[in-house]
Amino acid sequence: MAPHPLNPVPDASAAGGIAHLLVSELVQPVPPAVTSFVADMVGPSRPLGVLFYGSALRQPDLDGVLDFYIIVERLPDWPAGGWARTANRLLPPNVEYHERHVDGRMVRAKVAILTLEQFRHMTGRRTLDTTIWARFCQPVRLVWVRDAQAADAILGCLIRAVAMAARWAMALGPRQGTADEFWNALFSNTYGAELRVESSRKRPRAIVQGHEARYRALLAAAWRADGLPFVEHGDVLEPTVDAAWRKDMRDGWWLRRRMGQPLNIARLTKGAFTFAGGARYIAWKIKRHSGIDLPLSPFAERHPLICLPRLLWSLRQAGYFRRKQGRD
Repeated sequence: MAPHPLNPVPDASAAGGIAHLLVSELVQPVPPAVTSFVADMVGPSRPLGVLFYGSALRQPDLDGVLDFYIIVERLPDWPAGGWARTANRLLPPNVEYHERHVDGRMVRAKVAILTLEQFRHMTGRRTLDTTIWARFCQPVRLVWVRDAQAADAILGCLIRAVAMAARWAMALGPRQGTADEFWNALFSNTYGAELRVESSRKRPRAIVQGHEARYRALLAAAWRADGLPFVEHGDVLEPTVDAAWRKDMRDGWWLRRRMGQPLNIARLTKGAFTFAGGARYIAWKIKRHSGIDLPLSPFAERHPLICLPRLLWSLRQAGYFRRKQGRD
């Protein structure tokens, strides 16, 4: 598409504004227990950085499960078996469960592993997978970083995620509307493309709620940085892209939406074999929601699929399924 006279070229100053806003978020403090947990988890390993994100960041809850992404230069930079690394190379990311005592309390986390190259690809325009850029256009904290170069590389991926999200927000959003309406349209579509238990109507609003000013500033800045034309009528934004651009983008979204759930199912299937610590995570979830303590032998922890029939029998004997039906 030819440059539009209202916004003919990408705006470098707008890109700088995005970087400044994201850096100010990345360095905001988190609870000391979070940094202690991450430092202990990283140990002697040398990843590029650790990003803290998700509901536990938006609403701190150290009794729940924290969410981290560990960004590595190469997969061997993080301890894992050969099969797990191969699986992560073919269908990233791998997910692990970690728990550690911090200041006298048990802290738990789900941890995903990505290489920097995978992070760059999954926040770029050619990816068919929506999960990474949709996740990392949201607020995150850089709670551990190897050095300044690593911080810059991770920041670059986050800027790409915001650019991708804003571009799709224009394509999937209203003909004109507030920034909140564009973001809600985007997150409704990304949730709808994934295999999620949360409502695709309620959850998007919860993501934006409380951060409206942040998302408004990012949307306009990202459009300017990308050279996407629009006009402003007070708080109302009106994209002025032509119909052909919008049609091409929506055609591209059709393919991403069709790919979303199969990708999620494939990751769940892979996770059954590669989710390190998954048995302990499931046992903790069961105890938290039902009060039933499911003991795990070391063998069951290492081989949850082999021991699944015995674990299900133990739950049945403890009355877990009767309790669940009673709640339903």
